[in-house]
Amino acid sequence: MRRRTFIEGIAILATAWPLAARAQQPERMRLIGILLPAAVGDPIFETRLAAFQQELARLGWTVGRNVRIDTRWATTDPAEIRRHAAELVALSPDVILSTGDTTVPPLLQVTRTVPIVFPVVNDPLGAGYVESLARPGGNVTGFMLYEYSIGVKWLELLKEIAPNVTRVAVFRDSTNPAQTAQFGVIQAVAPMLKVEVIPVEMRDAGEIEQAVEAFARSPNGGLIVVGSAASLRYRDLVITLAARNKLPAIYWERFFVTAGGLISYGAHTIDQYRRAAGYVDRILKGEKPADLPVQAPTKYEMVINLKTAKALGLSVPLGLQQRADEVIE
Repeated sequence: MRRRTFIEGIAILATAWPLAARAQQPERMRLIGILLPAAVGDPIFETRLAAFQQELARLGWTVGRNVRIDTRWATTDPAEIRRHAAELVALSPDVILSTGDTTVPPLLQVTRTVPIVFPVVNDPLGAGYVESLARPGGNVTGFMLYEYSIGVKWLELLKEIAPNVTRVAVFRDSTNPAQTAQFGVIQAVAPMLKVEVIPVEMRDAGEIEQAVEAFARSPNGGLIVVGSAASLRYRDLVITLAARNKLPAIYWERFFVTAGGLISYGAHTIDQYRRAAGYVDRILKGEKPADLPVQAPTKYEMVINLKTAKALGLSVPLGLQQRADEVIE
């Protein structure tokens, strides 16, 4: 009887050992690649990445325990972006976070299988990244920076904060189809607001400076800066030119205003990165980008710099200040 009990005990232990061993095995390490069109340590992108990683952690992904992150600061140089895109894909990551229209195309040139999530892109359908917004159909999905109708809002807000404006220079990159479409929307609504709009190409610093100086020779001018990689590259120059030439300007993102710009209105990009972390989480858990719809922004923010307004001789209406999410004094 004792012998039989002993043998049965050994059998139970033999069955339990593999189960215990499996239970104690560490969770499979996943790899997330991140491709950024910015220099190392760029404070704007550092803030965005912090929000992305905080949301990942909240969803159960801890760096060093069940996920590794390979972040590539590719600068705004197209050759560097292409190089880092190829290197990231060669690592066979589980998913890549790709910011903006300068990083998604180089990735698609080297992979149509590695999942790609973008937190901000202007027009993914028009650019050909996805087959439709509802069902992307390929290996790419994510979140739009804005819808074209926001151009109407920019023009309205510019007129509200600077009522005397009758001429508006719109900064754009005409090599990007989304920029051309965005200008078209602004141009279409301009006559209703009794405003003439003029495109300003953002190809290089010299061209931008020359165009703004020429534009500023006539009175009642204002600026609209549309979201693009070029506007990021020449951010400081545009803000300086607006101040020097006493031109009220509206921008697509708050960091222009914190750096001295007048007013901004656009998607809450930090929120976009948090939402992108949610898509990365779903892909790591088995869902496919093809089935995850591209989403429009759900959270917008308006920021006003009263110090800049004062320097421009503008009195910001109290109602506009009350509607703002942030007022810088």
